[in-house]
Amino acid sequence: MPETTVELIQTGPDALELIRNLYQYYAYESSDWEQEDVESDGRFYIHDEHLVRYWEDPQWSAHLLLVEGYIAGFLLIEGSELPGVDALELADLFILKRYRRKGIGRAIATQVLCSGERNWLVRFYDQDEVSQAFWRTVLDNLPRPVQALDLDDDPQLVNYLITRVALH
Repeated sequence: MPETTVELIQTGPDALELIRNLYQYYAYESSDWEQEDVESDGRFYIHDEHLVRYWEDPQWSAHLLLVEGYIAGFLLIEGSELPGVDALELADLFILKRYRRKGIGRAIATQVLCSGERNWLVRFYDQDEVSQAFWRTVLDNLPRPVQALDLDDDPQLVNYLITRVALH
């Protein structure tokens, strides 16, 4: 069986509309625990000022995930703005249903969290059982130190700090 080609490609500002469109699927899937409703136009609200930061802020980035050249999802990375947390945040990882349960998301998350010299922050909603199972598998098998963090900005979020070296 031939190996699947998976690519993670950093996008430029020309991909804003594409990411905005894909984000609708992400918002739909998380709408029950985020208590979101659609707007009068039938779409989920997207905060455009926040979205454009992925191309304006040097610590933020938006990436497309391609499988065999086809769009399979996206990855959004942010510089953490939480007090005392010096890390990049793997803010949103979304894989279209067709490409799930094939190890693609796990491989991409592991690759990103093990890259570079930066610490990483991973956060997900406690009520999101699919994310919980996904992240527990990724974090339990990560070859870097993983530490649970107790942050008080949103009590519904589960938080983990991934460091390059063990914290003392």
